[in-house]
Amino acid sequence: MADTKQLWDRYQSQLIVDERLGFALDVSRMDLDDALLAQHAALTKKAVDDMAKLEAGALANPDEKRMVGHYWLRAPQLAPTPELRAQIEDTLGAVHRFAADVHCGRLSAEDGGRFANVLVIGIGGSALGPQLVADALGGADDRMRVFFFDNTDPDGVDRVIEQIERAGGMARTLTVVISKSGGTKETRNGMLEAQAAYLARGLSPSLHLVAVTGEGSELDKTAVSQQWLARFPMWDWVGGRTSELCAVGLLPAALQGLNIEGMLKGARSMDALTRNPDVKQNPALMMALCWLKATEGKGKKDLVVLPYKDRLVLFSRYLQQLVMESLGKQHDLDGKVVHQGIAVYGNKGSTDQHAYVQQLRDGVANFFVTFLEVQKERAGSSIEVEPGVTSGDYLFGFLQGTRRALYEGGRGSITLTIDDVTPHRLGALIALWERAVGFYATLVNVNAYHQPGVEAGKKAAQAVITLQGKVVEALTSAKAAVTADQLAATIGESAETETVFKILEHLAANGRARKSKGASPCQARFTR
Repeated sequence: MADTKQLWDRYQSQLIVDERLGFALDVSRMDLDDALLAQHAALTKKAVDDMAKLEAGALANPDEKRMVGHYWLRAPQLAPTPELRAQIEDTLGAVHRFAADVHCGRLSAEDGGRFANVLVIGIGGSALGPQLVADALGGADDRMRVFFFDNTDPDGVDRVIEQIERAGGMARTLTVVISKSGGTKETRNGMLEAQAAYLARGLSPSLHLVAVTGEGSELDKTAVSQQWLARFPMWDWVGGRTSELCAVGLLPAALQGLNIEGMLKGARSMDALTRNPDVKQNPALMMALCWLKATEGKGKKDLVVLPYKDRLVLFSRYLQQLVMESLGKQHDLDGKVVHQGIAVYGNKGSTDQHAYVQQLRDGVANFFVTFLEVQKERAGSSIEVEPGVTSGDYLFGFLQGTRRALYEGGRGSITLTIDDVTPHRLGALIALWERAVGFYATLVNVNAYHQPGVEAGKKAAQAVITLQGKVVEALTSAKAAVTADQLAATIGESAETETVFKILEHLAANGRARKSKGASPCQARFTR
């Protein structure tokens, strides 16, 4: 571990600051040196070159013949064709106009009053990004309150509807349904739940619903046939985890009354900064190199994200999908089995001083940390909790103290600093992490823009739903109470007895089957 002077020298030489962005990156606690930078010079150059090719329109997924262009969303002039540029600009204009129509009452609720709430229905990137932005930038002056269905949990749906009813009710709620493919079951279920809630209150769902989806998708066709209020596009070249700065995130944010142009400008500025081929001037490339060093390029350490700001508490959740779905791959670009990835978890500081920092400091050293520091304490002045000391001073002290304690224990850390949480700064952070993930993918030779494992999980879930149908059919036909073993035998070889048992328990717990005790818990008998 370096001494105080070495740390100060390293801090000065490795600090990256952009005053226009109100941003700084400090990697001095990652023990990088010039020898390591020189060792990976060719690889970092390739990462920058590969990113430039993607930005120019190269295929990111040759098997899908799909480009990746989330960077065009904040700089449409960089889109590889005039048609794509026009689509981006037209959609942004449509988002602004739609939000303005809702806010001024030109587009009103069914009872003639103004919409007061936005219910966003989506999952994964279609919810995590909008949730992060809504929580980070929202406040008492919001034009509309935002709620989310982000799971297919009936009890969760009921809780959100209860909250909406206390905030003006479903009658004054506009619902935005987000699904690129239009076939995502969790989102489809949320849409049906919302429609049922409107109908239960004597309302017409079509007068409250908006779609954000791919052209010609199942959701798009539904929105057309049911004459929903509006439709906004999702393009195949925007992945869900990088979709916050298209209509997926911009529409809910605009309806909430947030400055979406500020977010786009911040992302655009960070994109420009992170195109720099000089590693020492490129914060995204420097972060990727830190990840490479910490994990040995093999995912050997987890990434702990600690935002010392309540407004950024959802940032680690957002990054879990961005990082883990992008980098968690079985095969590299050469087809070799590598099982790559970086696990991400985190909570806000200083909550962690009372949670898992004890293990971070003294337990197994299987992680590295990224601290997120926000310099401005609050909008106004702060009281003194002690002579000359504010509560924000304590938050600052806890961050610096934790960073120092971890480093003394041989735990590396990165510190990202922004001057305040604003649309511009949040847009910049989103763009920074998007590019760092892309750079790291090149460094470890995986495709950051493909997710075959997600599709495998969806197929497995659908197989359980299909089996449940067979279980219900067999249980209905049974002449007497049966065990899971007996029912599985009736269904045939495709039925795993354990899964059949779990389905039967699920049905019984929800009043769709009856359960009686057996010789052991697994020998319980079931009837319809």
